[in-house]
Amino acid sequence: MVGLGPAGRALAHRAAATGLDVVAVDPHPDRPWTPTYAAWLDELPGWLGGGVVAARVERPRVFTTRELTLDRPYGVLDNDALRRGLDLGGVRVLSGTAESLTEHAVMLRGGGEVRAGRVIDARGVRPDPTLAEQTAYGVIVDAAVAAPALGEGDAWFMDWRRDNGAETGAAPSFLYAVPVGPGRVLLEETCLVGRPGLSLAVLRGRLEARLRARGVEIPADAERERVRFPVQAPHPGTAPTRFGSRGGLVHPGTGYSVAASLRAADVLVDAVVTGRDPGRALSPLPVRAVRMLRGVGLRALLRLDPDAVPEFFDAFFALPGHLQRAYLSDRDRPAEVSSAMWAVFRNAPNPIRRTLAGAALPDRNRNPPVGGSS
Repeated sequence: MVGLGPAGRALAHRAAATGLDVVAVDPHPDRPWTPTYAAWLDELPGWLGGGVVAARVERPRVFTTRELTLDRPYGVLDNDALRRGLDLGGVRVLSGTAESLTEHAVMLRGGGEVRAGRVIDARGVRPDPTLAEQTAYGVIVDAAVAAPALGEGDAWFMDWRRDNGAETGAAPSFLYAVPVGPGRVLLEETCLVGRPGLSLAVLRGRLEARLRARGVEIPADAERERVRFPVQAPHPGTAPTRFGSRGGLVHPGTGYSVAASLRAADVLVDAVVTGRDPGRALSPLPVRAVRMLRGVGLRALLRLDPDAVPEFFDAFFALPGHLQRAYLSDRDRPAEVSSAMWAVFRNAPNPIRRTLAGAALPDRNRNPPVGGSS
């Protein structure tokens, strides 16, 4: 297999655990993971264990047009612990760059070839102007420094208030503020989706304006986080099998993919062990139906009037918890995902309804960015 990010490493780890002979190719297999990875804690597979969670928020809050509390535990992952939990002791790791891939072979840059009964491509997705993307700029500060931005709670999953200096009618962004470990908090200004997303320079200016307005002074030596990645996968093609964000496991409405990849690893491994087609195993009809519905949701987000975005999320987070979870997390329950989308449509104001109805039509033009989670 190719690529040893969280998705590829999880797949290699689980495949080796079943006794499969696994060779993993990555240009920097020992490089630490620096992005902040997070998940709803009920999404994590049971085999992973709880030691990979660096910080837990029992009831994260959102601010749309009002403050709401979500009754679903959320966590930021400990990257080092996650790597240790995805041990590669039974995997042959090659440090190298894949030049080209086929169903049964990996050609390495500089010469050399690795042949296999099945090649899996888990290299992630690079920014591409044809794909909707998520962008964010953040700082990690002491909890005491971050406290004025958090108000009365310990986290903001989304805070859409416009105290970030953005003008009326400008593409919105929101504050994502979560603990990332004992005494440390990430404060991040985030654009959910755009083609292209808001620039990091714009997001940095908005974050600094927002934090000034809330009485937060960013230390000069604060750790910085810069985020830019597609929330769509490129056309899958036919071979080899793709996995992780490259295989369509990124959620187009949130940008999350790590937990979905961890859960899907065993599905792919079981298909290889039993001789079934891995691509079909990863994307049976219910999964394809959910992906199609979330594609409609992505088009709706891209087309929303910027000033209507908080109202849209107000309608979404007013849904019953099981419908929120269906849309945010379930990959193979199209009826529940459809019910969540219909409930948002039913509860949204008429201008938003018109946008949602129009989103059933395919994209014809590029769309401006809209704020969202990291």
